[in-house]
Amino acid sequence: MMEKARPFTIRPTHPDSILFGDRRKMLTIFVMAAILLIVSLIAMTLGVYRIPVTEVYAVLLSHIVPGMEVTRLHDTIVWSMRFPRILLAILVGIALASAGAVYQGCFRNPLVEPFILGVSAGAAFGAGLGIVIPHFFLSIQISAFLFGAVAVVAASFLARMNGKLAIVPLILAGVIIGSVFDGMVSILKYVATDAALRTIVFWIMGGFYYASWSDIMVNGPLILGSFAILILLGWKLNILSMGDEEARTLGVNPDRFKVLLIALATLITAVAVSTVGIIAWVGLMMPHATRMIVGPDHRYVIPVAGLLGAIYLIVCDTLARTLIMSEIPVGIITSIIGAPYLFYLLRTRGKWAFGEG
Repeated sequence: MMEKARPFTIRPTHPDSILFGDRRKMLTIFVMAAILLIVSLIAMTLGVYRIPVTEVYAVLLSHIVPGMEVTRLHDTIVWSMRFPRILLAILVGIALASAGAVYQGCFRNPLVEPFILGVSAGAAFGAGLGIVIPHFFLSIQISAFLFGAVAVVAASFLARMNGKLAIVPLILAGVIIGSVFDGMVSILKYVATDAALRTIVFWIMGGFYYASWSDIMVNGPLILGSFAILILLGWKLNILSMGDEEARTLGVNPDRFKVLLIALATLITAVAVSTVGIIAWVGLMMPHATRMIVGPDHRYVIPVAGLLGAIYLIVCDTLARTLIMSEIPVGIITSIIGAPYLFYLLRTRGKWAFGEG
């Protein structure tokens, strides 16, 4: 039976205790990993171009076991197109969901996520700037990270009142910052060349249509490395979620660790957004659903949310490329699902989320 989501106030835990912690929650992590593997294998066999299941797995084995012969067309479709696409969906799902869990823990509110805070819009502007002026920045990823960080800092600055970070102003500030960056993206679209404009438009809608092995090589180390660090810092996030004064009492510098955690969350969000475009609501829905399953302990929330986000994006991407003959941008599907979910969250947990209950 699922546990109900509770406020972000839990007992501090030792970092090593996750190895010897709640066996049921550890089992949940392994079950989610198994589901992710099964969903990935199923998604590998689905597509507009139909390939026999045995041939799909034969292609995968041919890159592990030397000497196996497969059709070149099938090898191109499965190994060069579907496989990197599924791996990229896993990486982006992990990035957005774990970043959402970190933002919600640091700001102590389940309605906070990269899209609402304006991080996605800031990263989108940075990436768009890299597309329109490719020689101005070292890379699209660096540009996206810089402006994603600017969005977080700006939203936090606007929401700080009397030395404290107020939740409602934070969300409103995120909306304002997001709107500003959206307007700046529109300016970029107006001045861009036809080729750059098409790239920006398709990129903003979000999708994995251009996934390649080079994307995996760039995103994999950054996202998985940051994800591992966030899991190791989950017990620190437990302490931070109790409040700044309580954290200082327990010997934890809240400002230092908040900067570190938010920087890592912004990094993986910016990397994901700069590669696949804006895919909204994953960072809101997955952490909240995770807390309903394993409770508020971030030692478990972060890994389970990451796995759940990966599963969710694989399902959405599979629907995007199989529902109709032409591909639907994944960002459209996640937005259609996410907006009603936010309405549900506001109706059922709005008072607690805004500190009124």
